[in-house]
Amino acid sequence: MNFIQKVESWGDKHHSKWLDVLRIILGITLIVKGYYFITHNEELDNMVQNSHAAIYPELIVHYVALAHLFGGVLIMVGLVTRLAILFQLPVLLGAIIFVDLRTGLLSFGQSDLPLAIIVLFLLLFFLIDGSGPISMDAYLKRTHPEDE
Repeated sequence: MNFIQKVESWGDKHHSKWLDVLRIILGITLIVKGYYFITHNEELDNMVQNSHAAIYPELIVHYVALAHLFGGVLIMVGLVTRLAILFQLPVLLGAIIFVDLRTGLLSFGQSDLPLAIIVLFLLLFFLIDGSGPISMDAYLKRTHPEDE
């Protein structure tokens, strides 16, 4: 059994059902943020332009919005959760390092840094713990055990 299978096995054995509710809330939060970025794309574009770290700002703007929107849906329903989280991690790390740290932790009215840190922590947690028993991944494992 390789390392990834061991982590998945441990996550499946030690996952409480209330964590599924937390995963669903995390997915909804990402969906809402992705929708916000799509409807306010000039704000996201300004953040990326002001970060001075973007090589292709237009590409980054589209990646961020779509990663939050589609990744949030996948995390919410618990389908390929770990893969969806891997696509979220660069977005959150970039938001924390290149955008929000410039405004500071104590500027709560203007910064999403506290939310970004909480979401990053939850993403890392579910990357290790997995999608849980109330998810499409668990449903597919139950209905198609021969595919493992």
